[in-house]
Amino acid sequence: MKYFSYVLITAARNEEKYIESTLKAVLSQTILPDKWVIISDASTDRTDDIIKSYQKNYNIIHFIRIDSHNDHSADFASKVIAINSGYEFLKNSVYNFIGHLDADITFEPSYYEDILKKFEENPKLGIAGGFILEPIKGKYEYRPYNTSRSVAGGIQVFRRECYESIGELIPLRMGGEDWYAEVKARMNGWEVKSFKNIHVYHHKSGVLVRGRLKESFRQGVMDYNLGSHPLFEIMKCIRRITEKPHFLGILIRILGFFWAYFLRRDKLVSEEFIKYIRREQLMLIKDFFATKRSLE
Repeated sequence: MKYFSYVLITAARNEEKYIESTLKAVLSQTILPDKWVIISDASTDRTDDIIKSYQKNYNIIHFIRIDSHNDHSADFASKVIAINSGYEFLKNSVYNFIGHLDADITFEPSYYEDILKKFEENPKLGIAGGFILEPIKGKYEYRPYNTSRSVAGGIQVFRRECYESIGELIPLRMGGEDWYAEVKARMNGWEVKSFKNIHVYHHKSGVLVRGRLKESFRQGVMDYNLGSHPLFEIMKCIRRITEKPHFLGILIRILGFFWAYFLRRDKLVSEEFIKYIRREQLMLIKDFFATKRSLE
């Protein structure tokens, strides 16, 4: 494989329980990043101290602390502001690929080498990543609804040209910045793909942070904010009926979507974006009935 350089951005808020494992996972890679910017988003625990202790011994690590914006609740807008500040630090650097990495992720030492090989094999690949595994009853299993068509936001790796074509991420309070990036990438002619044989271990799910019902409601509002088609939302929720708490979780997610829909909450994405995403979704619905493939 020819030499490819990559850089990483991690936004961390109160991740003292997990971030050291993430640090060790990255620093054990067979191909190290040229730079790794870790932004503490107003952490109040030992997160900063742990990062600084590693920064002393590894000059690829660059630590930034953010305290300037007012709302430090665990929302996604705050995370995106931190990621964008990391990109500002890196944008004049020389690199081929840029990755977003959450502070509660681990993987095998060959992870980034394996991902870079996928980019080398496919010049049209714009965003890549592995399949997420999460702890279920003490054992790591594939996260429900992993799909090869989408890459989880906490592990997205971008070809630089693709990243720059997407532009600055929008601070969406209810989340969806990773979905936004993928749609923008496809709008610009890039491919997005996850690889099932490349494993990523996610140690803290959104359900653990916010609770399952709150997370379901958030996801419904998020889908509305990004312009999702109502029919697609209903069908996607029905497909998730096996997820606990089964019917109640689906009901709460649909409620979140249509609560935002009937209140006509402002969407922060463009009309062009909404038209594109709905066209994609209607094609997925058509494909689902023709082949029974997943809607995710």
